Amino acid sequence: MQAETDITAHKTLAQAARERRDVVTGQVMAEEKLVRFVAGPDGVVVPDVARKLPGRGVWVAADRASVETAAKKNLFSRSAKAKLSAPAELAELVEKLLVKRVLDGLGLARRAGDLTSGFEKVMAAVRSGKAAWLIEASDGAADGRQKILNLARHMTPQPRVVGIFTSAELGLALGGENVIHTAFLGGRSAGSWTQDVERLAGFRPLLPESWREER
Repeated sequence: MQAETDITAHKTLAQAARERRDVVTGQVMAEEKLVRFVAGPDGVVVPDVARKLPGRGVWVAADRASVETAAKKNLFSRSAKAKLSAPAELAELVEKLLVKRVLDGLGLARRAGDLTSGFEKVMAAVRSGKAAWLIEASDGAADGRQKILNLARHMTPQPRVVGIFTSAELGLALGGENVIHTAFLGGRSAGSWTQDVERLAGFRPLLPESWREER
C-alpha cells in the first residue's frame, strides 16, 4: 500500500514539474499547451518553442490572442521583474518557429520510418489503422484527398488531418518532389509531433477554409 502511495506521489510531482502558469490568465497548464519566452541579451523577448534556451522562462498559452495580449500589456516585464520589450510581430514570429518545428519533425519522422507517402501507401496505412495523422498538401487535387479522407472517416479512431503546407514545402521537408499525400504512423514520435501541431493550431487553422466545404 505504501509503495502504491509513493508511486502516486511521484507521478503527481512529475506532472506538477511539467506544468506552468500562463501569465495572461494565471491558469496553470501543461507545458505542451504553452509557449516559453526568455529575455534575449538585448532585453527583447525571444520565443523558445523548444523550451531549451537558458534563462528564466515566461509562459504564455499557445494561441495568437494570448501572445498578443502578453505583449500589449507588457506582461513579460511584469513576470520577469525586468524591463523587456516585445516586438509587435511576436505572434507571427512564434507561428513561423512552430511551422519550422512541425516541418522539421516530419523530416525526423521520415528518417525514423514513421511516415509513409503516396496515395496507395497512405490508403493502406488508413485501412490498417496505423495512420495517426494525414498530412495533405494544401495545393493537391481534391479527388485524391477526398478518397483518403472519406476512408479515414470510417476508422476508429479517425486519423487527424493537417492541410496547411504546400506540396513544395512538404517536399523540402521530406526530401522529395510533388509530395501530396503523407501519413504519420502512430507511436511515440507521433505523440510528440502532435503537441507541436496543437500549439501551431493556436496561430493558424490546420485546414484551409475551402476544405471545410468538402467535408
